[in-house]
Amino acid sequence: MVGAGGKHDDEDDDAALFRAAVGPVRELPATPAPPGRPRPRPRARMAERDEAQAREDFRLGRGEAFAIERGDVISHRREQVPPRTFRRLAQGLYAAQDELDLHHADAGTAETLLRRFLAEARDAGHGCVRVVHGKGINSTDSLPVLKNVVDRVLRHRADVLAFHSAPPTQGGTGAVLVLLARR
Repeated sequence: MVGAGGKHDDEDDDAALFRAAVGPVRELPATPAPPGRPRPRPRARMAERDEAQAREDFRLGRGEAFAIERGDVISHRREQVPPRTFRRLAQGLYAAQDELDLHHADAGTAETLLRRFLAEARDAGHGCVRVVHGKGINSTDSLPVLKNVVDRVLRHRADVLAFHSAPPTQGGTGAVLVLLARR
């Protein structure tokens, strides 16, 4: 049957029966919204940039603390290398079995080439190699960039036992003789 409002009486009866069965209804309190994503912690961007620049300067051997000048002799000896062996290296008495010329390379490329060259020389069983880095005459800075990079890389490699600037007949302060550890 259709009632006066155009609805079926059965639907009205069903709704009334449902309300009677459920009883009185109270509204639930509103729930708070779930917490949003936490805000990012504030960062010191300027300090991060300064730190990144300092790391890059160290990596490339720039700065007052790393100042190796154009005419400076670079040398380093690990304790296990006898002083006599080191003197013979400095005098150029060991024959360089291979050579790497870094002229015209930028600092990043020079570092990559040097690391690869040292690994390959060690794998080949070479005991002494020469690295030509130049004297830094064409460096835009007052410091020879490649010379500083070579010095820093050689000091930090475990397979480098000693190194010394080459004697004048083998490149002088524009080259370095490197004594490598055996495989």
